[in-house]
Amino acid sequence: MSSSPMRILVIGAGAVGGYFGARLQAAGRDVTFLVRERRAEQLRQSGLQVISPNGDLSLEPKLLLASELREKPETFNLILLSTKAYSLEGAMEDFAPAVGSETAILPLLNGMRHLQVLDERFGAPHVLGGSTRIAADLDADGRVLNMERLHDLVFGERDRTVTARIDAIAKTFHGAGFDDMASPDVLAFMWQKWVLLCSLASATCLMRGSVGEIAAAPGGSEIVKGFIAETSAIAASEGYPQTPEFLQSVTERLTKTGSELTASMFRDLQKGQPVEADQIVGDMLQRAEAHGIAAPLLRVAYAHLGVYTQKRASAS
Repeated sequence: MSSSPMRILVIGAGAVGGYFGARLQAAGRDVTFLVRERRAEQLRQSGLQVISPNGDLSLEPKLLLASELREKPETFNLILLSTKAYSLEGAMEDFAPAVGSETAILPLLNGMRHLQVLDERFGAPHVLGGSTRIAADLDADGRVLNMERLHDLVFGERDRTVTARIDAIAKTFHGAGFDDMASPDVLAFMWQKWVLLCSLASATCLMRGSVGEIAAAPGGSEIVKGFIAETSAIAASEGYPQTPEFLQSVTERLTKTGSELTASMFRDLQKGQPVEADQIVGDMLQRAEAHGIAAPLLRVAYAHLGVYTQKRASAS
């Protein structure tokens, strides 16, 4: 990877991409946002605004439309991909002209299925492993709302090597206003994130409430612990056993009395939007079945989400 300043293309300017892209731009990095026309118009009028306990931002972002990229292709050193999983195919079509021979693609999507999809389209050498822990959403005005101080971004080569491009990305991210970490085993970190997220999303969507509301309900915390037990068993069967320290931390966080924490999937469900049921819960269930692991709570949650998806499709 070139030693010149890294050119970064952020796909979309939603809650996650908008947050980290804004932090990078505010720190003086060369950032361009690939957005749809509607979002572009919103950003032209109001700028990219971030409301966060880590400090607010209001920026004029550099924007690029997919049609402009197709008409005049240009390549970037790093593509930061944080779209919803159900939008991945369309996003790949949009940013494909930006992928050059040395372009690294850093996906921050939920679950694991997207890695195979990206590998098949662009080749595994282009695709890094990555994950983030952040509670963020867009409000009605298109502002990025960061709801907790936690805002880390983890990345690395999937074969556990430390390469020149990882060093270059680490140098670019460091000091940009969020917690960055080049992981020696990024897939293990991604499995931790998936165990946490699948448990949180399944519980909050099924029970239709926040962590604190579930904890206050009769038997609520035991149900959450059941989700954690199922997802961690599946992770172990895939070669990524979770440490006792991690499981204790997740259990404490997802059963905390008074917590307003919810999964982004639950917030999407409340808004009547599409949900990542197949990628977060369905794929986890498929892996359970492949290893002969019973996961009755996940099966109920997935069926519940399936009913929601069917009703949403019939109403459209």
